[in-house]
Amino acid sequence: MLISLTIDRFENGKAVLKTNDNDTIIWPKNKLPDNLSEGSVLNFKITGNKSEEEDKKNLAKDILNEILNPDEENHA
Repeated sequence: MLISLTIDRFENGKAVLKTNDNDTIIWPKNKLPDNLSEGSVLNFKITGNKSEEEDKKNLAKDILNEILNPDEENHA
């Protein structure tokens, strides 16, 4: 999914971004490129990361197994 946001203004070190539907997103100014100004258009690509989600789930399971079964050795 690609979302276009326009920099509406800067306030207190934050960028106020507007969507095409006029929704507002507040974003840290220091997390944006330096050469942007009010009116600049940003494109955000939003994707899911199933691999990372699965890795985190497996890590959580391993930790729980270690806590609940301290006498057993768990190898991933």
